[in-house]
Amino acid sequence: MKDKKTYFITGGGTGGHIYPAIAVADELLKNEKIGKIYYVGNPNNLEASIVKGKSYEFLPVISSGMPRKACFELLKWVFCMLFAWIRCCGYILKYKPDFIFGTGGYVSAPVILAGIVMRVPFVMHDCDANPGLVTRKFAPFAKSISIAFPEAKSKLKNKKCNVNGNPIRTLFSTLSKENARKELGIDDRLTLCVMGGSQGAKTINNATVHILKTLSKDMNIQIIFQTGKKNYDNVIEQLKNVYPDYINDKNLIVKPYFDDMVTVLKASDIAVSRAGSLSISELCASAIAPIFIPYPYAAADHQRKNARSLVDKGAGLYLEDSDVKSETLLSLIKELVNNPQKLSDIQKASSDLAIYDGVKRIVDQIIE
Repeated sequence: MKDKKTYFITGGGTGGHIYPAIAVADELLKNEKIGKIYYVGNPNNLEASIVKGKSYEFLPVISSGMPRKACFELLKWVFCMLFAWIRCCGYILKYKPDFIFGTGGYVSAPVILAGIVMRVPFVMHDCDANPGLVTRKFAPFAKSISIAFPEAKSKLKNKKCNVNGNPIRTLFSTLSKENARKELGIDDRLTLCVMGGSQGAKTINNATVHILKTLSKDMNIQIIFQTGKKNYDNVIEQLKNVYPDYINDKNLIVKPYFDDMVTVLKASDIAVSRAGSLSISELCASAIAPIFIPYPYAAADHQRKNARSLVDKGAGLYLEDSDVKSETLLSLIKELVNNPQKLSDIQKASSDLAIYDGVKRIVDQIIE
């Protein structure tokens, strides 16, 4: 019998699958009973570059999402996934993992399937209110399931579903609003964060550009605006036209991307945001009143369902992407700014949903 355990970690394609997997892998490595960790992922995806700087080995598997129509591409996909499954079986024979942890998505499918066939126990974590296809299909075979939203439990055929939240950085529980604002060089006035994710969101950006002057000059609000790297130049060009003096406005911080989103969120009172699960967990951990604008083309419409889950609990406002215009967005921001009690109530409801120790909960569940 081995003294120390070997673990396979898998999940990739999007940040919602990768970052929880990485956080859990890092935490598992701190356990003296864990010997080796291998990350199984797609070498062409983001997970490959992230794992490069880690102290565990990356095992490449080529996989992709299933085509929606019956055609040659579907046949090609079947063979691709078959080869991926065979490769994963080979990895299991070679490295002999004691356990597999997966965060869903097509990347984890061949790994989990190989584990089922070769009788390697596994736990899965799903971060959305509407669990992904891979989690739903493999849930009955899992030792247990970790979920971020209570609503997900009814959609999974596994009696051992634990609501653990998502893994978020420790700094969310320790950094104060005062210190966050000092780091950003802003004062204690009402602060709005606008973000469309790391890639930005054109609809949110275009609407925001036309109300920045009103928010700053007329309403005296501080604005932190993350445009996304792809959209930054376009936003600046628009700003030069609609608000030429933006460069001298001390109330504005406009950047393509913030490496340290913890400080940005902890400094903010209100946020305009997409509704990815990790973003929601971080917004709640920052006691922010969010205005959700879900990405309308998210897989299985999970962003709308995530957002609705919070709005139904009084922890946010909601706006459809198709309804985003400068006037509609400004109206919702004013609804919070002009009603301090409503702002406070939403912030409290959001804060009440925060789970700061998601990583520990998930790791405890795996080790059990």
